[in-house]
Amino acid sequence: MACTPPFDIVFFGGTGDLALRKLVPALYQAHKAGLLDADGRIFALGREPQSLEGYLRTLEERVRPGLGADFDAGSWAGFCGRIRFRQLDADQQADYAELLDALGGDPGRITVCYLATAPRLFITICENLARIGMNHPNVRLVLEKPLGHDLASSNAINAAVGACFAENQIYRIDHYLGKESVQNLLAIRFGNTLFEPLWRREWIDHIQITIAEELGVEERGDFYDQTGALRDMLQSHLLQLLCMVAMEPPSSLAEEAVRNEKLKVLKSLKPFSDEDVPAKTVRGQYRGGAIRGAPVPGYRDEPHVAPDSNTETFVALQAEVVNWRWAGVPFFLRTGKRMQERVAEIVIQFRPVPHALFHTPFSQQSANKLVIRLQPTESIRLHFLAKEPGDAMNLQSAYLNLDFHTLFKARRADAYERLLLDVIHGRLALFMRRDEQAQAWIWVEPILACWDRHGIAPKPYIAGSWGPAASSGLLSRAGVVWHEEN
Repeated sequence: MACTPPFDIVFFGGTGDLALRKLVPALYQAHKAGLLDADGRIFALGREPQSLEGYLRTLEERVRPGLGADFDAGSWAGFCGRIRFRQLDADQQADYAELLDALGGDPGRITVCYLATAPRLFITICENLARIGMNHPNVRLVLEKPLGHDLASSNAINAAVGACFAENQIYRIDHYLGKESVQNLLAIRFGNTLFEPLWRREWIDHIQITIAEELGVEERGDFYDQTGALRDMLQSHLLQLLCMVAMEPPSSLAEEAVRNEKLKVLKSLKPFSDEDVPAKTVRGQYRGGAIRGAPVPGYRDEPHVAPDSNTETFVALQAEVVNWRWAGVPFFLRTGKRMQERVAEIVIQFRPVPHALFHTPFSQQSANKLVIRLQPTESIRLHFLAKEPGDAMNLQSAYLNLDFHTLFKARRADAYERLLLDVIHGRLALFMRRDEQAQAWIWVEPILACWDRHGIAPKPYIAGSWGPAASSGLLSRAGVVWHEEN
C-alpha cells in the first residue's frame, strides 16, 4: 500500500475505549510500516482537561502493553511525536474554533474527523464543524455504528449529517469489511473460474454466517441494554457479510460499482411477515455459566443492566435473497455474546452429489463446503471427501487450507488499519452508503416490531454454550445443522 498524503486525523472521543483499544494501535502499526506521511498528525480530543504528557502516559499504560511483539521503541517514540491532545466539549462552539486554530485551517490538507463518540453527539459535532468551515471537500467524516436506533433515527442522523457534509465525504465504518479474508472472498469469487459457476442455487444448499463472542457486555451494559444483538451486530456486520457473499459481479472494483451491487442484495432480501418472525428468528439471553472454566455472570447480573431486562444477547434467523441466483437458498445468520468460542466465519455448503456411489456416514454427507474464517485467525478451507488409504473404498473428510499467516509472509494489516488508510486515501468502497444503511433498517425493523408487539421474550442459554436450543431447531426444520455440530 502506498504512503498516505499529508493528513490530520482528529479523534472525537480520543480518550475512549475504541480509540485506545483499536484506533491508536492501528495507526501505530501503519506508522511502523512506513505507510503514514511524515507530516501526518493525530489529534486526540477528550472532554476532560489533560496535558499532552498525561495523554501519552495513558497510551503507555493502555496501548503499549497490547502491542506485544509489534512494539518497537524507536517506532513508538516517532509515533508519539505525531500525537496532539486537546480538550473539547462537543456542545461548546468556542472549543471548535480553538481546534481549527490548532489544525491550521488549511483547506488543501486532508483532515479526517473520526466520531468515536455516542451517536447522540453526531449531529452536534457535525453542525459545529460546518459552522467553522471544517466541512470543505478535503474533510472526511468517519461515523461509527450504531447509527441510530431504528430507521427513523438513522434517517434523522443521516439527514442532519448530510446537510453538513456531501455523501462522498461520509465514511460509515464496518470493520468486518476491512478483514483480509472478506477481501479474499471477492478474489475467490471473481478472480477464479473454479467457484463462480458454482456460486448459485443449483449448486449451493445453504449458507451460514456466524459471529460469536466469548465476551459479555463488559462495561457497556447501559449502552447494550438499549441496543441488543439485532441492532448491534446483525443489522450491520452480518448483513454486510451477507452482501459480500451474495452480490453479483460488479462491472469494476470502483467504489460505486461495488456498493450498487451490495444495495441490490439488501433490496432482494425477502421481508419478514408476522408469521415468519416466530418461525424464522430466535432471540436469546445468556445466563450464568463458565467460559474456558472460569465462572461468568448472567446478562441480568451485569453492571448497568436492568434486573428484568428482555434485551437479546443472541439472535439467529433464516433469511432468503429472492433473485434468480439465490431463490430458495436459506441464509442462516447468527450472533451472540458469551458463546462457547470466539469465532466469525462464513460457511458455503454445497449440495450433495446427485447419486451416492459410496457409503459415507451421515456426519460426512455435508463434507463439501467452503469455510471462510474471519477470526480469531483468518483462513479459507475447502472441505471435500477423499479416499482413505487401504484396499476398501472408504471416504473421509479432508480439506485444502489457505492459511494467510503461513502462506503470505507479507505483513497483514488489521481491519481498522486498512480502513483508516482507505479514509486518508479517499477510498469509499469498503464503507456503507446512506441508502445501504436505510435498506438494512427497512429489512430489520419488522422483526423488532413483531418481537415487541407479540412480547417474544429471549430464550435463556447458558454462558459458554452455542446459544438456545431453538437455534439448532431453526436449522433442523430445514434439514441441516450448524457447522460446529457436524
